[in-house]
Amino acid sequence: MQLLDGKQTAQAIKDEIKSTVAEMTAEGKRPPHLAAVLVGNDGASLTYVGSKVRSCEQVGFQSTLIRLEDSISETALLDEITRLNKDSQIDGYIVQLPLPKHIDAGRILMAVDPKKDVDGFHPSNFGKMALDMQAFIPATPFGIVELLQRYQIDIQGKECVVIGRSHIVGRPISILLSQKGEIGNATVTLAHSRTQNLAQLTRRADVVISALGIPEFLKADMVKDGAIVVDVGITRVADDTHPKGYRIKGDVDFDAVAPKTSYITPVPGGVGPMTIAMLLKNTLLARQWYHSA
Repeated sequence: MQLLDGKQTAQAIKDEIKSTVAEMTAEGKRPPHLAAVLVGNDGASLTYVGSKVRSCEQVGFQSTLIRLEDSISETALLDEITRLNKDSQIDGYIVQLPLPKHIDAGRILMAVDPKKDVDGFHPSNFGKMALDMQAFIPATPFGIVELLQRYQIDIQGKECVVIGRSHIVGRPISILLSQKGEIGNATVTLAHSRTQNLAQLTRRADVVISALGIPEFLKADMVKDGAIVVDVGITRVADDTHPKGYRIKGDVDFDAVAPKTSYITPVPGGVGPMTIAMLLKNTLLARQWYHSA
C-alpha cells in the first residue's frame, strides 16, 4: 500500500507555479490575480477561502477577498459578478458555495464569465471539457487526474467506479477518466444513490473514487485486493475529545481499507490540498490564455 500524498504533491505544483510567476514578474508582467466572493459567515467556507488566499500569497499571486453580508439580494450579488467580469486586472474568481437560500446559485454561476470561471463550473467550460477542448476543469477532478499522473498510475483499460454524480466531482471525473489521453481510457461506471448492488461493482473495480460525503461509507469488504482508492469525502464529525470539537473523516474506512489497496489517498492530506493547487493552476492558465499582456 502506498499513500497518494496530496499535500506533498500540491506543494510541488505550487513551487512550479511560483517559479512561473517569478519569470512573469521578472519580464515586467503583472502576476495572476484571483478573487474570491464570500457571502455570509459559514465556518467551513471561511476556512476554505482563507486557505485559498494564503496559497495565493505563497505562489506570488495577487488576491482579493470580497466579503458580503448573507442578507445581500440576488440582484446586488449579480451586480458584483458583473463588476468582476469587467475588471481587466482580475484573471479569475470564485463564488464560494453554499450561498444563502434566497439566492439562486445556478443563476449566479451562469453569470460568471467563462473566461474567468477558474472553478470550472460554468456550462461552457463543462461542455468543452466533455468534448476534450481547452477549458477550465473543476479543481477537484483536475487534482485527482494530476495526482494519478504524478504517481505514474496507469489506468488505461481498467475498471473504475465513481461513487457520486455531482457536477463538481462525480460527473466530471467520470468523463475525464474515460477520455482518450495520458490519464484516461478507463472503463467507468458512475454510481449513485439509486445504484443497485453497489458493493458488487466496487469489489470488481480496479479504481474506486468516492465522492459521496458519507463518513467511512466504503468498507474493506467492498474493495478488492490491489485496488486504487481515491477518497474525495471530507466531513466534519463531532468529537469532544478533539481540540477543535470535530474530526475530518473521508468516505473511506481508511484503517480497514488501506491494507488491501495498492494506492490510497488519506483524509486529510489527499485530494483536499490538490483541489487548492489546481485552482491556482486554473488561475495561472486564465492569465496565460486570456490576459497575456
